[in-house]
Amino acid sequence: MIRIVVVAGTLLLGAGAVMAQQAIAVQQDNLMRGQAKSLYTVIMKMTKGEIPYNQAAVDTAIKELEESVPTIPSVFATNPKEDVVNSFYGASQKVWQNKADFDSKVPPVIKAIADVKGKIQDVASLKVAYDSINGKCTECHETYRLKLK
Repeated sequence: MIRIVVVAGTLLLGAGAVMAQQAIAVQQDNLMRGQAKSLYTVIMKMTKGEIPYNQAAVDTAIKELEESVPTIPSVFATNPKEDVVNSFYGASQKVWQNKADFDSKVPPVIKAIADVKGKIQDVASLKVAYDSINGKCTECHETYRLKLK
């Protein structure tokens, strides 16, 4: 009977750890998806003329980036050691092998957002803003993002 309890307890602990790791991976994935929605689905598509320019949508996208980007170091504090199922992108293990460098990529993105906030008034200024923010995001993505599919 004791063996059964020990085995069941071990299985429950293992399952709980796997679920916790998946929850962390999902949180990281959701953060990046939210930022991608703001930067690519809204801002980039407007710069390309794929959707009409909308100042309210731009302001909302910038605000969402401004609020979410500073959370990147804390959201990526724990290595989930697995990717979200069916996700197109994931975090490289390099994030946790060189966490200080990874975290150092965030302040330039925050600065790029702050530098353009309140200055976007039309498609031309939006393109400048997009190029600035995306350039800083790309610096991190080149090293720390993996294409899964």
